[in-house]
Amino acid sequence: MQTSVSMDSGSADLKLSGRFDFNAHREFRAAYEQVIADAAVRALNIDMGGVDYLDSSALGMLLMLRDKAGAANKALTLSNVRGAVKQVLDIANFGKLFRIL
Repeated sequence: MQTSVSMDSGSADLKLSGRFDFNAHREFRAAYEQVIADAAVRALNIDMGGVDYLDSSALGMLLMLRDKAGAANKALTLSNVRGAVKQVLDIANFGKLFRIL
């Protein structure tokens, strides 16, 4: 999986692409930890438009991020969710836990 982070006036976009699975856990955590630690960032958007696969470990990573973002008082959004990724998130009822655009 590839990640890129861009920040703009109080919000951060974390763009993901490729396979979001257990092998991506270090890269994913490294990408979001800098954003969570930045007091100037009030909102975090996870852009999943480039993700073509995710598994149960990815769901766990998203839940962990949700907890950390909540503890840091940061809004969290999942965006550009489509195809098989959307199906997995729908089956897991993530629409009840996350703001999904």
